Amino acid sequence: MTTTRVDIPALRRLPKAVLHDHLDGGLRPATVVELAERVGHALPATDPQALAAWYYDAANSGDLVRYIATFEHTLAVMQSREGLLRTAEEYVLDLAGDGVVYAEVRYAPELMLAGGLTLPEVVETVQEGLAAGMAKAAAAGTPVRVGTLLCGMRMFDRSREIADLAVGFRDAGVVGFDIAGAEDGFPPADHLAAFEHLRAESVPFTIHAGEAHGLPSIHQALQVCGAQRIGHGVRIMDDIVDGKLGRLAGWVRDRRIALEMCPTSNLQTGAAASIADHPITVLKDLGFRVTLNTDNRLVSGTTMTREMALLMEHAGWTVEDLRAVTVNAVKSAFLPYDERRALIEDVVLPGYAAALRTSPRT
Repeated sequence: MTTTRVDIPALRRLPKAVLHDHLDGGLRPATVVELAERVGHALPATDPQALAAWYYDAANSGDLVRYIATFEHTLAVMQSREGLLRTAEEYVLDLAGDGVVYAEVRYAPELMLAGGLTLPEVVETVQEGLAAGMAKAAAAGTPVRVGTLLCGMRMFDRSREIADLAVGFRDAGVVGFDIAGAEDGFPPADHLAAFEHLRAESVPFTIHAGEAHGLPSIHQALQVCGAQRIGHGVRIMDDIVDGKLGRLAGWVRDRRIALEMCPTSNLQTGAAASIADHPITVLKDLGFRVTLNTDNRLVSGTTMTREMALLMEHAGWTVEDLRAVTVNAVKSAFLPYDERRALIEDVVLPGYAAALRTSPRT
């Protein structure tokens, strides 16, 4: 059996798809510094490199709640039209520079109202910034398509309102919905009214589940709320013993429910012990539809290229494995079937074929 491995520049050129990435967790450190100075927000460090290091260190607590607390400083600079336009545009350009060809960006509009914007104005502004980024990326020869997931915060009570917003903007770039925030103690079923409304309106949604809480979280997300994908889902391993799948794990695998897995982030929040032991590899080998994601690029100090490189170095992944999870992600994207098929056949597979032709086999 032969396998294919590539270096970092070649990895960066591979076409990538990311389904789980937070807008407010992926700002450029220099942008945070500049915008914070304009709005008078105090930062833990004012040098961009030092701020990036602070984020990474602060997020490595092994605790999801403390990890989430690092977002105070990015959200502080995302309360105005100027801040949202700039961060959304840069978000797209950074993905394009990393070889991403399709992405779904998620954020919680209700956390961006302190500057006087309304919920619809937040969404309109972010969509304007994303569109500007996509136009610039295409002009530079690195096109990337970005859809939006609107998040309700699971510890608050505005999820039904945010679901209405997702329905209202589904023809303007919003492709789905999610609930985010502290998982333990805030079960998905608390937001059932939002999910029932989305199902009635045929708007797809994913749910953060199986990260800080176990199988009941995943079960509720799927069997009570009706999620089409699971954000993280690492605790599905609790239903697998010696390679034998329990009923819930079998349901997830057999119905091709995508798991939006984020290795580096999971290490930081204590949901996984190491890259080598991260469940993504076992689940891939068992035939689950795993996808590879960054979660929060600033907070985790990562990129899609870095996540791929870590799996190759520490978990024995090959280019063929990376191609498989990229195809998985596009298959599970909240896009029409013909658009997903075209993206796979016209962009993803040719990009990997070129890499495999020019890379050494071992």
